Amino acid sequence: MTPITRRAGLTLPLGAAAALLAGRTHAAPLDDLIERARKEGAVNSLGMPDDWANWEATWKAVTAKYGLKHTDTDMSSAEELSKFAAERSNASGDIGDVGFDFCSVAVERGLAAPYKPTTFAQLPEWARDAEGRWMLAYTGTIAFVVSKDLPNPPKSWADLLSGTYKVAAGDVGKASQSNAAVLACTIAMGGDERRLDPAMQLFAKLAKQKRLLTINALPANMGRGEIQVGLLWDFNALSYRDKVGGNRFDVVIPSDGSVTSGYSTIINKFAKNPNAAMLVREYIFSDEGQANLADGYARPIRVDHLTLSDAAKAKLLPAAQYAKARPINPQLWSEGARQVPALWQEKVLTEM
Repeated sequence: MTPITRRAGLTLPLGAAAALLAGRTHAAPLDDLIERARKEGAVNSLGMPDDWANWEATWKAVTAKYGLKHTDTDMSSAEELSKFAAERSNASGDIGDVGFDFCSVAVERGLAAPYKPTTFAQLPEWARDAEGRWMLAYTGTIAFVVSKDLPNPPKSWADLLSGTYKVAAGDVGKASQSNAAVLACTIAMGGDERRLDPAMQLFAKLAKQKRLLTINALPANMGRGEIQVGLLWDFNALSYRDKVGGNRFDVVIPSDGSVTSGYSTIINKFAKNPNAAMLVREYIFSDEGQANLADGYARPIRVDHLTLSDAAKAKLLPAAQYAKARPINPQLWSEGARQVPALWQEKVLTEM
């Protein structure tokens, strides 16, 4: 028997629901989208936890405004897309948040359904797919979160090699944050999006010295004193610092180089709640949704069209720290990022 899904009072084959979503790029009118989303009644996200970029405020608003029940399962960008692909017509996730380097993967694998929010024209061309299958909602720059207990805290990638502390690099090969840290390092050391050996050499040295941790710096392990140096997006580093207590950690953008990238929602082409997923994207790109991201230390992609509160502005690092940070080249990095898992395994993990 063909599986069915109920949407807006209609019973459709699940594949038909996916086809309807895939062919729809704008809600016309928006009230119609809200009505359909309310009838679905729920939205299930992947990789959009409360403590990342202030998603908590977004989920509270979506629940209050539209009556949608919400659940999230936290996972990396690679895991999100793998789950979309594996479950397909039995989808448990409607929408996910993936790093820039995974946007092209989602499109190539036929997992991303198009939807252009009403503010789509205000998004920079480099930060959006012309068909609306992905678009960056916010940007981040790789930073160090550093324990104030260190006698000689690092301010650059080169400094990491002269210390005795341990460095938490995260889940390299699977998570966009960790992959971007590798790219930031390689650029600082003379490489680029397709020449990653400089970073692999640095991390291999840390691994050989037993100073490399393949875990993420998170408020919990930071609070327990398990993290000395962590490699994170600036918005995560700043948020986690404040949650643990601003007197325990500093946040710095490495002075010899870093990269700026971002994250995009991916609406699952096989979503069981496609209208709810579209409505969530619509809200994320609204003034209110963008302001929520700023309150979570993330730089909204529509920042030039917003008036941010003084409190949100105060959460950001001084502009001077970003002097050596540059945007990721998406075309080159979409190729280079695919090399990261194998290179990390071959060049770095074998030294641990």
